[in-house]
Amino acid sequence: MTTPLSRNRNYQLLWGSQALSEAGFSASMIALPLLVLAVTGSPALSGLVLGVDAMAQLVAGLPAGALADRWDRKKILLGCEAVYALAVGSLAAAIWWDAVSVPHLVAVAAALGCCRSLFGPAEGAMLAGVVPSAQLPTAVAMNSARGALGQLSGTAVGGFLYGLGRAVPFAFDVLVHLVSLIALVFVRAPRREAAPAADGHLGREMAEGLRWVWRERHVRVTVACAVSLNFFFSAYYIVIIVLAKERGITSGEIGVMAAMLGVGGVVGSLIAPYLQRRLRPYISIVSVFWVLTLLTPLAAVIHDGYLLGALFVAMALLPPTANTTIGTYQLLLTPDRLRGRLTSVMGVIGGVSAATGPAFGGVVVQAFPGTDAVLLCAAGIALVTLVVTVSPTLRRFPRADSLTPAGPASTKTEETQT
Repeated sequence: MTTPLSRNRNYQLLWGSQALSEAGFSASMIALPLLVLAVTGSPALSGLVLGVDAMAQLVAGLPAGALADRWDRKKILLGCEAVYALAVGSLAAAIWWDAVSVPHLVAVAAALGCCRSLFGPAEGAMLAGVVPSAQLPTAVAMNSARGALGQLSGTAVGGFLYGLGRAVPFAFDVLVHLVSLIALVFVRAPRREAAPAADGHLGREMAEGLRWVWRERHVRVTVACAVSLNFFFSAYYIVIIVLAKERGITSGEIGVMAAMLGVGGVVGSLIAPYLQRRLRPYISIVSVFWVLTLLTPLAAVIHDGYLLGALFVAMALLPPTANTTIGTYQLLLTPDRLRGRLTSVMGVIGGVSAATGPAFGGVVVQAFPGTDAVLLCAAGIALVTLVVTVSPTLRRFPRADSLTPAGPASTKTEETQT
């Protein structure tokens, strides 16, 4: 009899520790630009420091995936948590001693970005060993909910703690990462078969991961569709924020709007396992595109911040179901020795679209009136939707329960190591 996820000790430790880490990270990320502004008075430097974190994640992304497939994944998680706590702790100490400098802030941001880029592939690759394949869709959905919950709670807590003192949100972040580190010590990672001897050439291992993603048609097509949708939706989000300002919507209402997107993501993640079991994979994927195609133009005629927030909730409900369908398929299809690289490739590609989409949105909203900018982004989403709808590859997308898990780790999850 399969142990339910609620009593799966390893998964609960992994999920709980990372829920704390996400909250701590979000608290630091809301406080970091405020700290830079307070120290330097320069909005440009605030953007630079946050940009360094994002750039570090992109630059380290592909090597991190290859290393996650080379090294002991549990040790990677522990090492990342330790380095993260030390980096943020050094910043809290510098604030306490009034010795904060821009080079230090940049170094901390780079360290955090590298840690996150390495942690993600290692944890993602471990998931298929910690959780039985039948429960993988629920675990993927709950991890999505964890991220949304951590971002919502951490952002709120970070702003409040920064008001108490500049060092407080960073001290909080250090504390929760130390708790997470201790919890991860007790996770029993799945034993992996010895990997073939590495030739020491990281570039070839990274290329192998890229070739795997490109060679698998279902993976390749879903990645292309998701990147296109994320690009246009990221642009749309910036356009809506600027448009809301132009229409006189208060900063408080705009904050509620942004939070409602997270609320919709949490709710959507909770219902995703139910929908994923009952909908054909093609329907669970294509429905996201059609819902966004129908809803995005409505922002052109909505002038109330709370109604825009409700619109964001509706937009965020179904993407977790599609992500669960696609993510489960990818983990089950990919051999264990390549799962770290799969996760890193997905992260890098998603990071590129997340970085370029807002830039495109800024250009669009500057070049066109607000309503026209909304409709232009909506047209881009509609074009992607048409391609997805007629795609023969997506129409034949297999159900997760029809797949045999790839790789030896999937059949040896009962052999564990501390």
